[in-house]
Amino acid sequence: MTERLRDQTAMDRAGGGATQAPSAEKRPVTTVHFGISRTDDYGWLRDDNWQRVMREPAVLRSDIRAYLEAENDYTDRAMADVAALKDALVAEMRARIKEDDSSVPSPDGPYAYGIRFAHGGEHPMLIRTPRDGGAETVLLDADALAAGKSYFHLGGSAHSPDHRLLAYASDEMGSEFYEIRIRDIETGEDLPDRIPGTSGAPVWAADSRTLLYVLLDANHRPAKILRHAVGTDPSEDVVVFEDTNPSYFLGVGKTQSDRYFVIDSHDHETSEVHLLAADDPAGTPRLVAPRRAAEKYDVDEADGVLYILTNAGDAEDFKIVTAPVATPGREHWRDLVPHTYGCLILTHTSFRDWLVRLEREGGLPRIVVRNLASGEEHGIAFDEEAYSLGMLGSYEFATDALRFTYSSMTTPGRVYDYDMASRTRVLRKEDEVPSGHDPDDYVTRRVFAPAEDGETVPVSLLYRKDTPLDGSAPLLLYGYGAYGITIPASFSTNRLSLVDRGFVYAIAHIRGGKDKGFHWYADGRREKKVNTFKDFIAAGRYLVAERFTAEGRIVGWGGSAGGLLIGAVANMAPELFAGLVAEVPFVDVLDTMLDDSLPLTPPEWPEWGNPIVSEADFRTILAYSPYDNVAARAYPAILAMAGLTDPRVTYWEPAKWVAKLRAHATGSRLILLKTNMDAGHGGAAGRFDRLQETAFAQAFALKVTGKDRTAPARA
Repeated sequence: MTERLRDQTAMDRAGGGATQAPSAEKRPVTTVHFGISRTDDYGWLRDDNWQRVMREPAVLRSDIRAYLEAENDYTDRAMADVAALKDALVAEMRARIKEDDSSVPSPDGPYAYGIRFAHGGEHPMLIRTPRDGGAETVLLDADALAAGKSYFHLGGSAHSPDHRLLAYASDEMGSEFYEIRIRDIETGEDLPDRIPGTSGAPVWAADSRTLLYVLLDANHRPAKILRHAVGTDPSEDVVVFEDTNPSYFLGVGKTQSDRYFVIDSHDHETSEVHLLAADDPAGTPRLVAPRRAAEKYDVDEADGVLYILTNAGDAEDFKIVTAPVATPGREHWRDLVPHTYGCLILTHTSFRDWLVRLEREGGLPRIVVRNLASGEEHGIAFDEEAYSLGMLGSYEFATDALRFTYSSMTTPGRVYDYDMASRTRVLRKEDEVPSGHDPDDYVTRRVFAPAEDGETVPVSLLYRKDTPLDGSAPLLLYGYGAYGITIPASFSTNRLSLVDRGFVYAIAHIRGGKDKGFHWYADGRREKKVNTFKDFIAAGRYLVAERFTAEGRIVGWGGSAGGLLIGAVANMAPELFAGLVAEVPFVDVLDTMLDDSLPLTPPEWPEWGNPIVSEADFRTILAYSPYDNVAARAYPAILAMAGLTDPRVTYWEPAKWVAKLRAHATGSRLILLKTNMDAGHGGAAGRFDRLQETAFAQAFALKVTGKDRTAPARA
């Protein structure tokens, strides 16, 4: 197998341009569901021992490894003519990053905590400084922990309430199985405690000797909350809470007041919360309100009152209700911030004197601050056509200080401290672009593309002022459209490499996200999922009609569920695109949703439907599933990027998709698969290592649009 694949990747012309593509062996397996027969020629690319592969990539079956390596070899050879361009892009992107960057320290009692990067460092250092002055202490150096490892990702970390211990989590495979360690801050040494197989988010109890964490099962599902006592063997850890329903994922955090652990059990449309007193971690978690289908709620607490964000009743875009901690059930819920259709409340935080919420209306975010004593409210918003706004977490509860972030597609990220009492703000940090960036050289706009059913799709645009808008410019069209996630119109230094070479950069805020309220999400999932794809196509066609670009000059880009989008539009409107970039693409939707052993399948049924029990869901997914709808057509150039240890979108989905595309596509456009054999869903973990993957994909976009020899504009 290995030698045959190597032979197939031999160069078929001199000069390093084209190669003979691998041709995956067909091993057909036929299945029948609801009387519908489907034959999968490439199912053998899934290793039956995939659970072990996630933890030990070296055990991947040899024929599968040979195929993936042959695809990587072919991709590298096919892209050899833009290798120098890729290196130039990496250099440009790195030059825009402040190498010794640091966060604004966040105060907590006698200290302020933050992160800092060493010059040239891939990973952060966790640091703290005394608030009354004094030397910085490096609590943890992730570069030192990563030394000699092919992959390393620092997960969640938390200092104990007494500031003596640091719990932190790390993943060394990319499979998102995190090991928790505990460090003595005074000595800088790790304690013997090692807790493997967690979700990577330790949470301390009030005693500073106990922590709670989420344990993943063999199928990578977060199903148990365990309690660990510092200095004991993890085998002695006690189960605090367990949800035996495989459709629900567990998480644990704390209220802003630090008084309660919040144990959250949820899928994509239903949630249930239990509270556990932080000063009694051996106690019994208390239910707030039993789960109801399609009803979600999140809980925070202040002065014995629960502030609950929920869509209960008819509150489609959510409302905030209150209830006493002592009697938290729904019968005691009282409206505080009523539901307003079209004004989606995204999140909320309760401080001692303030309730703060982030909401979105008309596609734009704003922060609203409420005085808990008087009920008086005021908002924080900005004037640009498209921008991003977010609230940063705080360690402190009895404070008037709110920290938030702001950026737009032309304005680098800013961190503000806002005094909620005086209503004044102080700019604490603006992200530096060391190589230089003048926002006045660029234009950011928001336009609305008409969809075929009469809706309008918001599209955020970024381009240089000197870019001709006569239809000649190539355009990068990015989309996601799932799980209610909104892609913000925020600043990114990486996309400037394309924009400075004449690209228009566009984000299509398609259905499946919540850009225009909850209904925008509901209209882009399950039986209405096709709206997501049609919106993306409508956005592309509108941008062609308005002469931002031309048909066949667009590169579509999406990742994960956004990769599903890319796979679907490849089948539905291939003529619109010069190329498509699909990062860790969820393209084998039907097979995945039919396999309830996979980590995300049962919790994802509310999002996609359950084709195991529902013929209607089966037929709906079958109609759009990218892998199932590959056919003999002239596809645009395609780059699929995968991670071997990815637990979210397993490596075999893009591998199967590319194999089938190559067997059916007419014409001679590139169809490429690049698998990171040392990483998972997020790709490379280091901040500079990630640039290699981004630059590779951008070089592909420049290559397929004929812009690979275009020099970047200089301000």
